[in-house]
Amino acid sequence: MNISRIFIVRPVATTVLVTAIIVFGLIAFRSLPVNELPNVDFPTISVTADLPGANPDIMASTVATPLERQFSQVSGVDSMSSVNSTGRTRVTLQFRLDRDIDSAAQDVQTAISQSMRRLPDGMDPPTLRKINPADSPIMFLALTARTLPLPDLDDFANTHIAQRFSMISGVAQVQIFGSQRYAVRVLLDPEAMSKRALGLERVVSAIQNANSNLPSGVLQGSARDFTVKSSGKLQRAENFNSLIVAYKDGMPVRLSDVGKAVDSVDNAKIKSWVNGERAIVLAIYRQPGANTVEVSRNLRALFPEIEASAPPGVTIKLVNDRAEFIESSIREVEFHLLLSIVLVVMVILIFLRNARSTIITALILPTSIIATFGAMYVLGYSLNNLSLMAIILAVGFVVDDAIVVLENITRHMEMGKDRMTAALEGAQEIGFTVLSMTISLAAVFIPILFMEGMIGRLFREFAVSVGVAVLVSGIVSLSMTPMMCSLMLKRHDPH
Repeated sequence: MNISRIFIVRPVATTVLVTAIIVFGLIAFRSLPVNELPNVDFPTISVTADLPGANPDIMASTVATPLERQFSQVSGVDSMSSVNSTGRTRVTLQFRLDRDIDSAAQDVQTAISQSMRRLPDGMDPPTLRKINPADSPIMFLALTARTLPLPDLDDFANTHIAQRFSMISGVAQVQIFGSQRYAVRVLLDPEAMSKRALGLERVVSAIQNANSNLPSGVLQGSARDFTVKSSGKLQRAENFNSLIVAYKDGMPVRLSDVGKAVDSVDNAKIKSWVNGERAIVLAIYRQPGANTVEVSRNLRALFPEIEASAPPGVTIKLVNDRAEFIESSIREVEFHLLLSIVLVVMVILIFLRNARSTIITALILPTSIIATFGAMYVLGYSLNNLSLMAIILAVGFVVDDAIVVLENITRHMEMGKDRMTAALEGAQEIGFTVLSMTISLAAVFIPILFMEGMIGRLFREFAVSVGVAVLVSGIVSLSMTPMMCSLMLKRHDPH
């Protein structure tokens, strides 16, 4: 059986087939996402529970412990850890790599619902979020303002910038560091409260009742009805100071009598600086599988629009952009890829000492590599340091089969046969050997596919890319190489 016969006797069809593969590979190359490393998703869920005012010990005993007991019954949990701070508990669940993150999130939500009866009364239900600990922010931005107060700057970052960036395709979330969200802070005087026989609960209840929006009813008239709208929200600290918290001996006791309210921020212990200047920092995360470079370009394109709509004095500074490092790294790898191709072709030319033979052998390099890009696109891979390293490594492998086929066909021509006969008989003679060489070389990288854990996930694209490049080179060596030999090789001169 001659595998190469159909390709040798039909050179036009073979050329069209190879050209189609090259065109598809080039289109796929332009569509491949560009990232630093392969996309590896770790099934991780973070559960956050808030209980304002509780110290870390209370959070650990009354919130974290019931949640952890319930989470331990969820199947597939590999590790579980919790961090307790003032008023907040964060439980991180790491699942096995083969666990589906969506089904795990449903199980965790069910566990949260079952644990609600064991949590403190009046506590808001804990919230969960699917996270990827291996995925760091792709961009850091800093917002500074010389004249605008930090609470107003924080409000602009939340309502304008974060929401606008979240609408961009490929952006997973926008997280704000050093948040300075406006809040009214009430400072109470224990001695003044003791003189008026007031407890802390009484003051808190009065503030909550006065600072709420409740339905006010409807005024019914003979001709029309009017909906009563009453704003019960207290916006500034001076509104709280005049608030009546109780009545003693028929006289009102105002908040200013037992303390004072001041304009402040939600968390006064969180601050951020950029180059010695107070700032609000935004961290932007990409969605799994998104093109980091493309997302970064889309984000940068919005900078002029946001700066034009920003209040006077607001400046947006780019602190860090991972896309710059990725682009420079990919360019460096691509340069070494081209350099390795040039070196391989030069070595082939030095040893074969024949331009036509070198061209026939060298054409298998771009064909195999471009076809590999097409396979990577179909498999959902990306251009990253590991996949390109696999392509560089495959450059030295893909020419072996072509050289073996070329050498055997040349040997038949030296025996006095014409190009067509030498190509048919030489390819038939060496076809099974080339096929066995190709399969054996590709099988070397199969054990990497069965590696477990994080390392196995990272190097899976590497192994598949090398294996595909080797298999494609074997196919091209048995199709395009003998076809080109039947057309391009020069007749052997016995003298």
